Order: sequence, then C-alpha cells, then structure tokens
Amino acid sequence: MEITPQPLTQEAFAPFGDVIDVPQAAGRTYYEQALGNLRSEARPSLSMTFRVETTDRPLKSETMERHEFSSQSFVPVDVGRWLIVVAPHAKKGGPDMAGAKAFIANGQQGVTYKPDTWHHGLTTLDKPGRFAVFMWRAGSKDEEFVPVAPFTVKIP
Repeated sequence: MEITPQPLTQEAFAPFGDVIDVPQAAGRTYYEQALGNLRSEARPSLSMTFRVETTDRPLKSETMERHEFSSQSFVPVDVGRWLIVVAPHAKKGGPDMAGAKAFIANGQQGVTYKPDTWHHGLTTLDKPGRFAVFMWRAGSKDEEFVPVAPFTVKIP
C-alpha cells in the first residue's frame, strides 16, 4: 500500500486530533481542548525529544503505535518538515490501514493525537529535529506497538 501525504490542516486532521500552529503574531493561543487523559492517576509529563532526519524515500514501515489512555502532543522547537501518519481503528481492533492518512507538517506546526489514536513514529524529513512532547503518565503501560501490512509513504 502506498500513501501520498497531504499538507497538514486542522480540517483534514480533525478525526485524529488537533493541529498546533505556532503563532505568527504577538499573543497567546490555547490548545487545552486537545488534551486528553483517561486515567485519574496519571500525571502530566513534559519532555524534549531529538529525532534524526529520515532520509529513506519513500518511507517504508510495518509498524503503528497508539497511546490508549493519553493524548500526545508534539510541538516543534527546531524542526523542518516532518511526517505524520495516522489510521482509524479497524472494526476487529488495531489500525485500519486502508483508511490511513499521511500529512506533512511544516516546522511551525505541531499536533496533538487524541487518546487511542493509531500513528506512526515521529519522522523528520529535512533535517534532524527537536520537539517538546506533552502527554500523561501513570507508571503503567500506555504504549502499544503493532505490526501492520507493509506500507510506503511517497515523500515529495
């Protein structure tokens, strides 16, 4: 299966979460509605991550992941374009790769995945990237990685 990415927009990404746009003018924009936590014992967690640029063209993968109980936000700190791959739930469980979508975010866009959203790992395209990551942690397992049928993403 081959997926062609589209530009990241709030409308297209809405079934999977929210787009976080870095403000271009003075002022503050709040994104609280995007945050989700399904465990009362979980505490907020803010971390920084560094990802090496992915040079594979097209991107090939056989894995998707989800955080069943927590939203997960990626906010660019020093990033060029980056790739987002998401999929809805299949009726029998796991990701429905037939409904997978790919988006290319510019370095001024972040995302918040809703809790229980299937997605591919963080993939930077033009240069190594740094992100601030916000999620909820309860000391229990909230990450699930599953194998899927091989897919590729055409990267312009």
